Amino acid sequence: QVQLVESGGGLVQAGGSLRLSCAASRRTFNIYAMGWFRQALGKEREFVAALSRSGGNTYYCDSVKGRFTISRDNAKNTMYLQMNSLKPEDTAVYYCAAGSNSYSLQAGSAIGSWGQGTQVTVSS
Repeated sequence: QVQLVESGGGLVQAGGSLRLSCAASRRTFNIYAMGWFRQALGKEREFVAALSRSGGNTYYCDSVKGRFTISRDNAKNTMYLQMNSLKPEDTAVYYCAAGSNSYSLQAGSAIGSWGQGTQVTVSS
């Protein structure tokens, strides 16, 4: 397993932007596909975005396509989620995850590690 720590959450007005970071504890970060999930109050956890080990393949849920961008910097052992044009319905705790491949992460499977989560709140 790899230890993951999210940061960058906070309060932002609708239409604004935030960038979340997920820092990994190990130099072997590059062997993991990575992804982001979120869970709103009273809702089930849902898939948001994922990318392959090299960052060459990316996947997004329909609700964030065109607004969010997932990326990674393997030299810094860090994954990012750039969130633009934020909406109140994006309000949730966002979780970083590491898995075996980005395709499986879309379904929430083959996940070996979870971060502790970071709160994103979007006001109207």
